[in-house]
Order: sequence, then structure tokens, then C-alpha cells
Amino acid sequence: MPDTFPALSGGARELLLSLHEYRRRFRAAADGYDGSTGRAAELEQVMADYSVFVTDERGGALLTELERDGSAGVPDLMADLRAESARCAAVMEKYRALKLLEGRAESAGYFANVESCIEQEFGAVELTPASNVLLVGSGSFPMTLLNLAERTGASAVGVDVDAEAVDLGRRVVQLLGSGLDITLENVPAEDLPFTRRATHVIFSSTVEAKYDLLHRLHPSTRDDVVVAMRFGNGLKSLFNYPMQEVDPERWHLIETIRRRDQVFDIAVYVKQLPGREVR
Repeated sequence: MPDTFPALSGGARELLLSLHEYRRRFRAAADGYDGSTGRAAELEQVMADYSVFVTDERGGALLTELERDGSAGVPDLMADLRAESARCAAVMEKYRALKLLEGRAESAGYFANVESCIEQEFGAVELTPASNVLLVGSGSFPMTLLNLAERTGASAVGVDVDAEAVDLGRRVVQLLGSGLDITLENVPAEDLPFTRRATHVIFSSTVEAKYDLLHRLHPSTRDDVVVAMRFGNGLKSLFNYPMQEVDPERWHLIETIRRRDQVFDIAVYVKQLPGREVR
């Protein structure tokens, strides 16, 4: 590391070097996607490495040091890493879907980490066969919807802005979710009739505008809707868009589910209604 940042400790310099290297690896891996699985192994490795990297709590204090120093362009670097890792997460799902459709199903470390978060998505709020679940940012391999529909019998709809992801996701559901009530749409959540009857909404952690969308959905969702907002703060914010403040007259945070060894945490919200006592 050059002596450009003499105020940084050795550990902080090493972290900064790692951040730049991950950005380089992410860009190369994502740019290499051509609709086939030819370069899947490269991306699978960087995603597995990054999942371990962002859940290593020892790096949290070093990241704080970098942010405090202010001389290393860290805010822009962090923003780049969020954007590039989100792009790679989307491509990673495409690789997994394509492999499944080619008869080569497998579970990479990154997916195992994500899947382990699904069990307690809504904390103490349980899903039932009568539940209607909306997932914003369903991706090409809608494992959340497949898991919850199979385990609970709930009706589930996913939306995604990527038409290719929706097409792949539908083919995955057709193959793995026969008989499950799962629908995938390439439309904004606000324009989806299902949104008005959704009992539960999940926002993927890599959806940049998730909090803006949360506010926009307030008037078009049920009064008893429960929202699971996936997020990452601190070191995890290098891989996820972080938690934001919400309008206290619209939404109330009832629980924060923090998972030390998992790539994102979960904030659970309900509507703030006149006369409602929320603890």
C-alpha cells in the first residue's frame, strides 16, 4: 500500500486494499456474464470470499477508522462496492438458475448463507397458508418464495425489474415448485393488484430504492401488513443497502433481527395507525 494515507493503521490499510481488490474482481466477474455459465466459477469464488469478508466482525472497527479518516475516498468506494456486489448477486442467481435448467443443480456458500436467513424472516410473526407474501427483488432463483411457499402453503408473488431474471425465475419455479402458489412479475410493486392484499412484504437487501418504495407502498397496502426489510449496516453495508430512518407517522420498527454470521440482517415494520399500540 503506498504511503498516501499515513494516518491509517496497518490493518486499515490492508482493509482498504481489500476493498479495492474486491471492486476489481466484482467488475471483472459481472462484465464477464454473457448469458451462459462459462464464467460462473470465477464469480462463485468471489461471492463466497466476500460473504466471509463482510461477516468478519474484526473488520468493523477498521472500516470505521477508514470512514473517519476521510482521505481515502471511502464513501465512494463503499457505494461502488454495494452497486457492483448487487450486480454480481443478480448474475450469481442467473448462473444458479441456468445450471439448474441444464441439470447441474448445486448450492454455493453464498446461497446457503442466504437460505439460512429465511427461517426467521418475520421474527415472531408466523406465516400461515392464508398468508399472501410479496417479495420485492425476487431475482432469477426465487429461493425465498420456493422455501416459504413449500413450508407454509402461503401464496407468494415476486417482482423484479430485470426481465431476464423474471423469465429464468419462472422456469425455476416451474421445475422446482410444481403445485406451489408462486407468481413472478416484471412490473412495479405499486402497479400489482396483489400488493393490496399482501399480508407480508419482503424487500431484498440489494434493492437500492427499497426504503423509497416502502414509503410509496404505504397507502396501497393493508393496515395489518408486516414488512421484512433486509439490510446491512457497518461492514455488511459493503454488500447490502443499509437501514434508513422511516416516517414515524407511517411505519414502526417492531424488531431488528441481527445475524452475526449471515450476510444481511432484517428489520421488521408494521404500519403506524391511529390508536394502535405497538411495543
